[in-house]
Amino acid sequence: MGNMGVWQLLILAVIVVLLFGTKKLRNLGGDLGSAVKGFKSAIGEDKDKTADTLADKSENSSAESSEEKTESKEKDQA
Repeated sequence: MGNMGVWQLLILAVIVVLLFGTKKLRNLGGDLGSAVKGFKSAIGEDKDKTADTLADKSENSSAESSEEKTESKEKDQA
């Protein structure tokens, strides 16, 4: 049932073109392509923001840990 040959796909493509027309399919393809591009760029921006946030947290935690070490050394010396 799920095995479609080349001829079945070709007949299906012809039926779709006859139903919707090439102009409408071209517009639909362009809209779909721009939506995919927008989605990919949004995912890329999200990854960049996540990486920046993780880097900031890492820097802050390392700065805090070095401050804690300095404070503990000062207490030990006192």
